[in-house]
Amino acid sequence: MATIFRDWSYRYQWLYDAIARLAALSVGGVAQFRQLALQGLTICPETKVLDLCCGSGQVTGLLVQYSQDVTGLDASPLSLNRARQNVPQAEYIEGFAEAIPFADNQFDLVHTSVALHEMEFNQLRQILKEVYRVLKPGGVFALVDFHTPTNPLFLPGISLFLLLFETETAWQLLKTDLVELLAETGFKQCDACGEGKPLRTLKAGGSLQVIQAEK
Repeated sequence: MATIFRDWSYRYQWLYDAIARLAALSVGGVAQFRQLALQGLTICPETKVLDLCCGSGQVTGLLVQYSQDVTGLDASPLSLNRARQNVPQAEYIEGFAEAIPFADNQFDLVHTSVALHEMEFNQLRQILKEVYRVLKPGGVFALVDFHTPTNPLFLPGISLFLLLFETETAWQLLKTDLVELLAETGFKQCDACGEGKPLRTLKAGGSLQVIQAEK
């Protein structure tokens, strides 16, 4: 069940930004958090990028610094309006992540940041299939989202955050093995991300997972 704090955080941009800054302290700040899923990737001006569930364009603004072909997709018209104001260099499309409105094999990179925990399990599986479909062969899916902490000192913090600002789908993600789901979809370890780099790395005491998977 969503709380009033969650509703406020979506309604008021200043509150959302304040929460994001506070949560990002565990990885060294907002700037560091926004590039977590992109570390080690080569993004050129010609790289065709889809920022999936782009929200107000927080990471879109970073992506356009590297690529001249960035598209943000989100289901929220309010978020897209904010993204257009914040990052006018990108293109924006309104749509659902489980039915991405693009043809097969379109993108070199699909990125998403703390969005998959919003999805029901069946939605999540369909989103992974859609990402796989729109990626070019050899393309990369890069994401960061919640994970059950491996350091018990981080458990109270993430538990309080989820209770105040998230719904039951976030708790469900903590019990879901994203790596296994990605493998079932057809993804593999990312050769383009660095030799021997694991498909998943954990940050912030294990409370965040960073995944880079290749089609």
